[in-house]
Amino acid sequence: MNWKVAQRILGLLLMLFSLTMLTPLIFGLIFRGEAWLAFVEGFVVTLAAGFIMWLPVRKAHKELRLRDGFLVVASFWIVLGVFGALPFYFAHDPAMSFTDAVFESMSGLTTTGATVLSGLDTLPKSILYYRQQLQWLGGMGIIVLAVAVLPMLGVGGMQLYRAETPGPVKDTKLTPRVTETAKALWYVYLAFTTLCVLGYLFAGMNWFDALCHAFATVAIGGFSTHDASLGYYNSAAVNLVAVVFMFAAGVNFSLHFFTWRYLTVRHYFENPEFRAYVFVLVAVSLLVIAGLLWTGTYADPWDGINNGLLQAVSIATTTGFTTTDYPSWPGALPVLLVFASFIGGCAGSTAGGIKVVRCLLIYKQGVREIVRLVHPSAEIPVKLGRQAVPVRVIDAVWGFFSVYLIVFGVMMMAMMAAGLDQVTAFSAVTLSLNNLGAGIGDVAAGFMAVNDSAKWIAVVAMLLGRLEIFTLLVLVTPTFWRR
Repeated sequence: MNWKVAQRILGLLLMLFSLTMLTPLIFGLIFRGEAWLAFVEGFVVTLAAGFIMWLPVRKAHKELRLRDGFLVVASFWIVLGVFGALPFYFAHDPAMSFTDAVFESMSGLTTTGATVLSGLDTLPKSILYYRQQLQWLGGMGIIVLAVAVLPMLGVGGMQLYRAETPGPVKDTKLTPRVTETAKALWYVYLAFTTLCVLGYLFAGMNWFDALCHAFATVAIGGFSTHDASLGYYNSAAVNLVAVVFMFAAGVNFSLHFFTWRYLTVRHYFENPEFRAYVFVLVAVSLLVIAGLLWTGTYADPWDGINNGLLQAVSIATTTGFTTTDYPSWPGALPVLLVFASFIGGCAGSTAGGIKVVRCLLIYKQGVREIVRLVHPSAEIPVKLGRQAVPVRVIDAVWGFFSVYLIVFGVMMMAMMAAGLDQVTAFSAVTLSLNNLGAGIGDVAAGFMAVNDSAKWIAVVAMLLGRLEIFTLLVLVTPTFWRR
């Protein structure tokens, strides 16, 4: 294990992250009377910690191996969550405990969107902006950003990229060099963010809300600048913009990259995961809208269609925006939405959940096993499109699914042991592990009423969900540390 190299990279990344605290500092200075000092303190402490970590090992330049990449990624997300909490902890408005500050920071960086804050409409704009910025940075992965920057500092990045990229297939590169790949992903990410800002402005938001909500939308985060979330605007235009960009952010970003490079959309419809993703969203949306219209939940059918579509896409893509109190909807509709979040978005997107491609492979293998009952001697490959999926990938998918279920069960029992009832415990683990944010039960509006023990369990679940479980769990296996 190259400890010195890992320490050097962590120090560099921490110093880079400290610079992100300067933007909310500017907001604090522009809007007088705001808690700008908290960002000065957070910047100084984070920069100093990174410098102290980097200085003794600044000349360590050994090659970074794959296991070192896993260590750096997991360690940095943990460290980042703690140092990202400093402005929340130092601020006087809102006054937050260390546990609440870390929870809010980790929820933002993992794009979960669960919160411990209330009264958002009256909070300082610097704090509101900082929350949204954390989600935006975490959306594509701050490690991927670092992969594009660190080569200039003499650090290679392929191992970091493979450890960070979500989804079951991690070796596909959009461009020959990983640095160019990271840059290409960020170009697409920036383009979507810009278009989303313009869309919200056109729909009637002011510039601050448009910027903040664009950050959360493209990152599939769900933080808002208002307690009522998107329901604050009561606007079909705002909801439509949100639906379009939540849908787009849930698609594999490599497909967007190919569209930008080759000026064609044909590859979207040739991609089996994209087709399955569209099918799931359409099916869930139609079921929710039909349920609302059938039960007469809204006097005006258009309100049922408007709210049903927004909530279906928001929850299914693990964004977490809300326009209404959806947990109070009749019948099984709230549970249907929560179950849809288990599927989540496509691999290579900013969405959480198990990922569509994994669920699709599990479904296809289930169909294959049924066919084998009739034709036990037949050789029936599992295919995605026209290509047979390697057995190793199928094994990895089932391994992930098995570990996911075990982790979910353990986390839920831990939540119940911490004092949460069964529904709230199930919802809290679901929204944390799937990086969803909006749940049911006592955490429907946030984790304000949840005790500190449950919050720390949720923090661990958020990390596991963001790093797709294996990246974090591999660090506790004897094989990882064995020479």
